[in-house]
Amino acid sequence: MTTTVPTVRVAAVQAAPVFLDLAASIEKLDVLTAEAASQGAELVAFGECFLAGFPIWNGVLPPIDQHELHQRLVESSITVPGPHADQLGQIAARHGVVLSVGVNERAEHSLGQVFNANLIFDTHGQLVNHRRKLVATWYERLTWSHGDAHDLRPVDLDGWRLGALICGENTNTLARYTLLAQGERLHVATYPPSWPFDRRQDHPDYDLEDSIRIRSAAHSFEGKVYSVVAATTLDDQAVTAVAQGDGDLEKLLRSTPTASLIVGPRGETIAGPLVGAEGTLYADVDLAEEIALKQAHDIVGTYQRLDLFELTVDTSRPHPITIADRHGATPDQDRETTTLPQEALDV
Repeated sequence: MTTTVPTVRVAAVQAAPVFLDLAASIEKLDVLTAEAASQGAELVAFGECFLAGFPIWNGVLPPIDQHELHQRLVESSITVPGPHADQLGQIAARHGVVLSVGVNERAEHSLGQVFNANLIFDTHGQLVNHRRKLVATWYERLTWSHGDAHDLRPVDLDGWRLGALICGENTNTLARYTLLAQGERLHVATYPPSWPFDRRQDHPDYDLEDSIRIRSAAHSFEGKVYSVVAATTLDDQAVTAVAQGDGDLEKLLRSTPTASLIVGPRGETIAGPLVGAEGTLYADVDLAEEIALKQAHDIVGTYQRLDLFELTVDTSRPHPITIADRHGATPDQDRETTTLPQEALDV
């Protein structure tokens, strides 16, 4: 056949970052990527905000008690482009893998704006996809700004057609459809280490593992794609830093363990789930599987009524300011902001 539809060996890495320590977390990512590459992995996926920590304190501490943790998160965030993004590209190139990793991304123009982002680097170390989470979920809005639909698209990568969504985006029907309608074949879904939801004893807590499984199966089954689901974990260092000796908070933080898994195009789990503990899941996925399955049910093709339904997506990336002279020229219009000296950005 003329269309390249390869088989890909994928790895979903479930690990805890070194809590709010960017340099140490990048070092850990390098070691884990090398380990996955040694097992033949071509795609290595890390969880939501692996660099360098998910703001789980938003769910269990009052906002007035969060300032120190928030400052540490901002100090351990990265700018994209920037030296730490370059370092991640070098890791991908050195190990010869496609690398997907969640990061806390600091806006270049302001220390007050942080995005929940996912970066994908190809085997040459080039940044080929830069997503910002569309909507911070519930208490996450204390930390992250809303993102945008820039790079809400699959990357070809010699026929992989790799797309990525972050946590709750995997419940956003239109976001999922946007990727599938652009030809997604292989999907990365990233998740946090825990999700405390309700401390009332007479109400069931949020079952994070089951929620991840349901979302992953739904996307894979509807789109006839493989999903590589990677979460971070919550280690003792993070629990101690957030709970600060409060036993009830420790219990809340540990009450909803995360899960990673790899899902096939029939919605079936083909690796995992790995619940709570650190580890890496592997699978060889044949992307040609979708062909026969889509003969029956192709929601972006034969099974869609393109004459009746239409979706328009704005993929622009908003800028805080446009610089123009009085004659209407817009110098440096491709830049997001005016350039600030590096010392103004260092924290």
